[in-house]
Amino acid sequence: MPHTYEYPRPALTVDCIVFGLDAQQELKVMLIQRDIPPFQGQWAIPGGFVRIEETLEAAALRELQEETGIQDVFLEQLYTFGNLDRDPRDRTVTVAYYALINLVEQKIKATTDAKDAAWFALSKIPKLAFDHDQILQTAIARLRSKIRYEPIGFELLPQNFSLSQLQKLYETVLDRSLDKRNFRKKILGMDLLIDTGKVEHNVAHRAAKLYQFDENKYLQLKQKGFNFEI
Repeated sequence: MPHTYEYPRPALTVDCIVFGLDAQQELKVMLIQRDIPPFQGQWAIPGGFVRIEETLEAAALRELQEETGIQDVFLEQLYTFGNLDRDPRDRTVTVAYYALINLVEQKIKATTDAKDAAWFALSKIPKLAFDHDQILQTAIARLRSKIRYEPIGFELLPQNFSLSQLQKLYETVLDRSLDKRNFRKKILGMDLLIDTGKVEHNVAHRAAKLYQFDENKYLQLKQKGFNFEI
């Protein structure tokens, strides 16, 4: 027998902020173009309503796959947003998740209530639907904070990468230049990288050494954290 609650309950949604690094080392975010009201035709963060039989994470993974084609990603819970006027349809609370992926390895396909799905550079984000501008800025702030106490790159970079590529990733996330000597001394001192013995191919400049992350040490550092001030 269904239970009748004394107080009205708000609707519950999930939203997914997915960051990816393209071949030119530019950090981008996945957005969908809404195909239904409200905000029809506007760009938004992928997401939707949680079904009764779903966990929050299951709903987030389903919505992400349905609206963008992105799947098999690790989502981390970001924050809960519940301003009274955030959704014109109803009183709605959303739980936001975020993820880091190598966008080259993901095939994008918009379905369900998404008219289109595309990657946008952080410097070229259009006006977003609902309160998604606020959600995105919260995710960017979390990423910039996270990079100082937890290694990132394993999810974003190709398997083999140069130190210049790794530094460019950190500079892109932090939105500032880093001293080359200090960065390399710090990152190599963490004993986190494996020298593959290979070098770059088909580059105009001097071929750089290629490295890989030591996965076990990477995961250990993610768990215990560190101080990566440069």
